[in-house]
Amino acid sequence: MRQLFRNTSGGRINRERPLTFSFNGRTLQGFDGDTLASALLANGVRTVNRSFKYHRPRGILAAGVEECNALLTVDSGNGRVPLVRATMIRLCEGLSAASPSGFPHVRFDCGRVFDATRRLWPAGFYNKMFKWPNWHVFEGAVRRMAGLGRVPEGQDAMRYRHMNAHCDVLVVGAGYSGLKRALEEARSGQDVIVAEQDFEPGGSLLLEKQDSGKAAADGWLHAVLDELRTYPNVRLLLEATVSGYYDHNVLTVHDRSAMSNGIETFCKIRAGRVVLATGAIEQPLLFGNNDLPGVMLAGAMRHYAVRFGVRCADNTVGVVNNDLAWGSLLDLHDSGVDVVAIVDSRGEISNRQAAAADQRGIPVHTGSVAVRARGSGAVTGLEILDSRGKRFGIQCRSVAMSGGMNPTVHLYSQAGGKLRYDEALACFVPAHCTQAVEVIGAAAGAFAAPDDYRIAPRTSAPFRSNTQWVDFLHDVLVSDIELAVRENYVSVEHMKRYTTAGMAVDQGKTSNLNALSVLARLTGQDPGNVGTTTFRPNFMPVTMGAIAGNRQGGFYRPTRHLPAHQWHVSQGAAFDSFGLWKRPAYYGVDMQQSIRAEVTAVRHKAGLFDGSPLGKIEVSGPDAAEFLSRVYVNTVATLKPGKVRYGLMLNENGAIIDDGVFVRLADDHFLLNTTSASAERIAAWLEQWHQCEWPELELIMTPVAEQWAVATIAGPKARDVLSTLAGVGDLGTDILPHMSFRQGRLASGLPFRLQRVSFTGELSYELSIPAGQAASCFAQLLAEGKHWGLQPFGIEALDVLRTEKGFLHVGGDTDGTTNPYDVGFGRIVDNKQGDFIGLRSLLRENHQKASRRQLVGIETLDPEAPLEQGAHVICGTNGQRRSEGFVTSACYSPTVERHIGMALIENGFARQGEEVRIYNMGHIVRARIKPPCVYDPKGEKMHA
Repeated sequence: MRQLFRNTSGGRINRERPLTFSFNGRTLQGFDGDTLASALLANGVRTVNRSFKYHRPRGILAAGVEECNALLTVDSGNGRVPLVRATMIRLCEGLSAASPSGFPHVRFDCGRVFDATRRLWPAGFYNKMFKWPNWHVFEGAVRRMAGLGRVPEGQDAMRYRHMNAHCDVLVVGAGYSGLKRALEEARSGQDVIVAEQDFEPGGSLLLEKQDSGKAAADGWLHAVLDELRTYPNVRLLLEATVSGYYDHNVLTVHDRSAMSNGIETFCKIRAGRVVLATGAIEQPLLFGNNDLPGVMLAGAMRHYAVRFGVRCADNTVGVVNNDLAWGSLLDLHDSGVDVVAIVDSRGEISNRQAAAADQRGIPVHTGSVAVRARGSGAVTGLEILDSRGKRFGIQCRSVAMSGGMNPTVHLYSQAGGKLRYDEALACFVPAHCTQAVEVIGAAAGAFAAPDDYRIAPRTSAPFRSNTQWVDFLHDVLVSDIELAVRENYVSVEHMKRYTTAGMAVDQGKTSNLNALSVLARLTGQDPGNVGTTTFRPNFMPVTMGAIAGNRQGGFYRPTRHLPAHQWHVSQGAAFDSFGLWKRPAYYGVDMQQSIRAEVTAVRHKAGLFDGSPLGKIEVSGPDAAEFLSRVYVNTVATLKPGKVRYGLMLNENGAIIDDGVFVRLADDHFLLNTTSASAERIAAWLEQWHQCEWPELELIMTPVAEQWAVATIAGPKARDVLSTLAGVGDLGTDILPHMSFRQGRLASGLPFRLQRVSFTGELSYELSIPAGQAASCFAQLLAEGKHWGLQPFGIEALDVLRTEKGFLHVGGDTDGTTNPYDVGFGRIVDNKQGDFIGLRSLLRENHQKASRRQLVGIETLDPEAPLEQGAHVICGTNGQRRSEGFVTSACYSPTVERHIGMALIENGFARQGEEVRIYNMGHIVRARIKPPCVYDPKGEKMHA
C-alpha cells in the first residue's frame, strides 16, 4: 500500500511498524508515530470535510490545536466520537475516520448550491429570515442541516474517571521553555506537574531538520526528560490538554493518554503557581479563495515534512509577511517540496534570506501579495499582484501562507489576564493578571530574537471581499464583517456574535487576529483599541463523558440513605426521594390508611420519626453571635446557653430562603438546624458571607449533619417513651421546658444532644445520637415505647401534622418572592435591633404592601371536596378570570376530618372568613379563608 506523498526517509515515525486505517470507507496506511492528519496527507487525501454554511471543500489547514477544517468522526475501537481534530489524534491500528458532512459524498456535495447562492446568505440572515411567517416553518430543515457531527448512538464503550491533584507549580506545555522551567522548579524542590497536549514532548524541538541541529535538540531533550524522571516530585502528563483555567489557580485537564485502552480522565489540578508555555499559533492571510484544499499554514507544512516525512504537495508557493515563515519555506524545499516562488508583502528582505533563496533557486517577489487562489475543488494556481501593480499567475498545487504568529493566550485570558497589542509583533501579548500565573516563551511573544522577526501589516487582498475567508469553520468572510460594521455592530463582541467569527470549536485560534484587524481597518482604529473577544473554557473540546466521569446511572445523583435505613426497611417503610435522601414516606402497604394511622398515633399516643437529614452546623468563636445576628431575622444576642430559638434566613432581596431552630451551646458556641433540602446550600451560603463579606469576624463553621442521627419522639406519651433511655435525665417541663436543650451521655456511655422542639404541635423531643448508633437506638426506642403505643411515622404524616398546626414549610409555602411580612412574621422583623441580610430590601415600599400575597389557611365549604396543592385562587368571570394566589399546602386531616390547606392569597390577612373559588384542572371548589392553624391554636399540647 503506497503512501505517495511520504518521503523515503526522515521524520520521527517508526517506519518498521505500519498501521492500517480507513477514511470514508477507503483503506489507507500510515506509520506508528503519525497523527491521523499526517497519515491522510501522506496518502494524498486533500478534501477531508465540507464547510458548515456553504459546503465548500475543506482540506487540512494546520498541524495542531488550531486545525479548524479536519474535524472528523473517529472510532479508535471504543465507539464513534464526533468533532475530533485529525491533527490531535495519534494513529492506531484499525482506526476508522469519516467526514461528518457532504451529501452524497465529501468529494461531491449537493449542498454546494449554498456557495453558488452565497449572496443570499450573508452574516445575520437567519436573524431576519426566520422571523416570518414563524420559526417553525424553517425549524425542521435547519435542525437537519445544523451541527458539525452526529451524537453517537447506543452504549458508550469508553470508561471515564475523575481525578484531583495538587502541585506547587503547574507547567502547561512541554516545549523548550516549559521543560526548561520545569527542570528549574524540580531542582529547587517544588512539586511540579507538566501537562502537554501532544503525545510526544519537545514542542518546536521536534521540528529541527538539520542533522547537527536535530542531534543537539534531541540530545538536550533526552537529557532533560531523563533528569525529570529521576525526581519523585515531578509528574509529566502527555496527551493531556489543559482545557480550563478558573479562580484560585484551579485548572481542568483532559487526559487522553489511555484512550487506546478505552479510558479518558478529567482531572482538576489546584496549583500554587501556573507557568504557561503554550506557544504561539501561526495566522492565515486574507486573499481570494484562501480556504481551498491545498492552502495551508507554512509552519504546518514544515511540521508535516520534518516530523512526519510528509510532503503536503509536490510544489508550493510561499505567501508570507514575516521572517519566521522563511525558515519554514526553506525547510520545505530541503525536504523535497518544490517551492515555486516566495511572495513577500514586505518591500525588503534580509541579505541572508535573499542568499538562501538564490542558493536554492527560488524566485522571490518582494512587495507583492497574493490576490486569489485558483481552483474549484483544490488549488491549481495562485494569482499575484507584484510591487509594480502587475498581476500574473503561478501554477502550483498548494499555497504555504503565513501571517505571523499570535501567542496562545486562551488560558491566560480565562485566568482573568489582560492583553495588550504589540505593534512590533502585530499581535496581542499578555499584559497583567491577578492570579499567580507566568507566561513564558512564544506564549509571551518571544517568537525569536528581535532582529529575527520583522512583520508587515496584515491586510486584505485587493480582491472581492466575499471570497476571503476569516473564519474557516463558520464560513465567515471579510464581507460579513463589512456588513456588520454597516449595520453598526462595531463593538468587537457584537461583531463576533453577528458574524459568529471565532466562536465554538475554533475559539479564535486562527480567526480572531484577522477579524480584529479587519474590524480595526473598517472602523479607523488601531487593533489595540478594538480589543479582543472573551476566551472561554474549554480551550479544546472535551467529551461530555469525560466531564461527567462516573456520574451516570446511580452515580449521576447518588441516593443518600439514612443511618438507620435497614431498620426502616425492617419496619415496612415505603421510601420516596426527598431532596437527595431516600426517606420513609409512610409505613405499611396502603398509603392513605397508613398516613391516617400514623397521624392518629402522634396525636393520641406517640410517634417515632427519623429527622437525621436536618442540617446541623456548629458555629463557634468570639464573633459567632454577631455573625448569626447578621444572618438571622431573629434576635440572637438575648438567647441564653441551653435555649433554643426559631430562626428565619433571608437573601439580599428580603425573600425567605430557610428556617429552623438554633441553639446556644455556650456564649461562643451555637448549633444551627436548617431544613433538610437546604443543608448543604445554607452551609455554603454562610461560608460565602463569612469569607467574602465579613472575613474580619473570628469564627469557625463546621457542618455536622452526617455525624448525628436524629430520632424525633412526638405525642402526648413522648416524655414517657424517652424516659426509658437511662441517662437522659429529668424531662419535666420545669426542668426542660419547650425550646430548651440538653446534652450529655446515656448510661451506656453514648453521647447525646436533646432539643425540646416541635414541628407536629405535640410534646416533642429531638434526640441526636452518633450516626453509627442510629439503628440500635431506634430499635431500643421502639421496643421500649410499644407499651405507650409508639409507632414510626413518615414524611407524609409529618406534612399533615405540621399543616394542621399551620407551620411554615419553606420552599412549599414560600416562593422566590415571599418575605417575612407575607407569612405573619412582621413583628419579628420590627423588633429586631440592628442590621441583617435582607433588611434593606424589606424597607422598600413594595415589600410592605397589603396587596401582596400573604399566607393564610384555607378550608373547603364541602368537607368532602378535595384541595390540591398548586390550585389557583381565582376571581372574576370566565372572560376576565385571573389568579389571586395559589394553594401551597393541602391534605386531608384525620384530626379535624376534612380537607385543609394553606395558600398565598393577595391581601389574605384582611380577608379572614371570606369565601373564595379555587380552580384546579377544570374544576372549581368553593372554600373559605381561615387562620392557618386548625389544631390546638394556643399551643397547649407542645408546651405541656
